[in-house]
Amino acid sequence: MKPGLTAGMSRTRRFEVDKDRTIGFMGEALRVYATPSMTRDMEVTCRDFLMEFLEEGENSVGARIELDHMGPSLLGMHVEVTATVEEIDRRKVAFAFEVRDELDQVGRGKHIRYVVTLDKQRERLEAKAARRKEAKAG
Repeated sequence: MKPGLTAGMSRTRRFEVDKDRTIGFMGEALRVYATPSMTRDMEVTCRDFLMEFLEEGENSVGARIELDHMGPSLLGMHVEVTATVEEIDRRKVAFAFEVRDELDQVGRGKHIRYVVTLDKQRERLEAKAARRKEAKAG
């Protein structure tokens, strides 16, 4: 990880609550911002923020999400996700985030990401694939 990332830094990203980001199970008239979409938008915001400080060959993976979805955002509204670095512990970066639509705060929570090197991640995944293959064979 490059130097420069410090606790207290934040980034905000704006998303449109389009049809793909809404629930549909209550019918067309009751479409609102879906919790899984809020989760994805928060994670994308945190990851993109962290990527500004990563070296070539590094990336990050999410490890924990704590989310309160506090109210509805209507289809066609915009939401802003603000991610703030709370703590950096070697490769672990803890974020607090809040989600606001045009009128209200609609979400908040915490997110933990780990910085990984792609080579080591590839090794871990290959080892797991080998274990899986062995388990299926035996």
